[in-house]
Amino acid sequence: MELGRKFGATQALDGISFQMEKGRVLCLLGHNGAGKSTLVSILATVLRPTNGRARVAGFDVVREARDVRRRIGLTGQFAAVDESLTGRANLVLVARLLGAGKREAAARTEQLLDMFALTEAADRAAGGYSGGMRRRLDLASSFVGHPQVLFLDEPTTGLDPVSRNALWDLVRQVVAAGTTVLLTTQYLEEAEQLADRVMVLGRGRCIADGSVAQLKEQLGDSTVRATLADPGATAAALTALRTAGLDPCPGESAGTVTAAVEGSIGLAAAVRAFDSAGVEITGISLSEPTLDDVYLALAEQRTGALVHS
Repeated sequence: MELGRKFGATQALDGISFQMEKGRVLCLLGHNGAGKSTLVSILATVLRPTNGRARVAGFDVVREARDVRRRIGLTGQFAAVDESLTGRANLVLVARLLGAGKREAAARTEQLLDMFALTEAADRAAGGYSGGMRRRLDLASSFVGHPQVLFLDEPTTGLDPVSRNALWDLVRQVVAAGTTVLLTTQYLEEAEQLADRVMVLGRGRCIADGSVAQLKEQLGDSTVRATLADPGATAAALTALRTAGLDPCPGESAGTVTAAVEGSIGLAAAVRAFDSAGVEITGISLSEPTLDDVYLALAEQRTGALVHS
């Protein structure tokens, strides 16, 4: 693939290459300007690459763009609906444009109105919808044609938590039915919920690629967090952990200490250290690195790679 795209002197994409597996969710992470939307636009045939080639559902995005468009669904960052039409008419129009007959278009429309909680507002002009409702209508439009490949560019922007969770459920349903999803997001929780694979982009390049678990493994150690019965015993707790070979530090909250450890073995070592030193604790926990931790670590390791451009 090795896709590249320039806008004047700006290199928006610089040698991106990957394959998407059928029935999987690939999540693109990155700050604004990282190249996520540019990549989606090329794969959805909205933009042409400056260099490189790509195929979607087996078709070249430049030479066979019409074939690609017949097999994909696309939701951009901003809702694109006909505000003069009702919600129902918007969906029927999309279905008819995709070749559905009247009955099929009507049936699919009713199904999607229900899925996206728009039935009660179906006969109102979309121009009178709230921002969240317009967003849901736009999302519903991308599902009309049962796409083989679904591109969702920051789809939950502007959605309330209930609508966001409903969309996540719908994405899981279509993926289970065999649809491939390329999702861009700045919400790390969204990636953790949905992604089979994550690519982190920075200034048009891929700077990390793998499953959520694999990216967390790159970061390494888990963290022990202990809450002390006596906040005044912080110094003694730190000394006890150092004696056990750990490298602890005070926690964010008073009376807590943390240390990087290697899984449950490190947790047991910390408990023994506190017991030996006579440091009483009221709670102790072991946590894996989060995707937030991975993302911040990548930003630190590759200075400037994830800043706005």
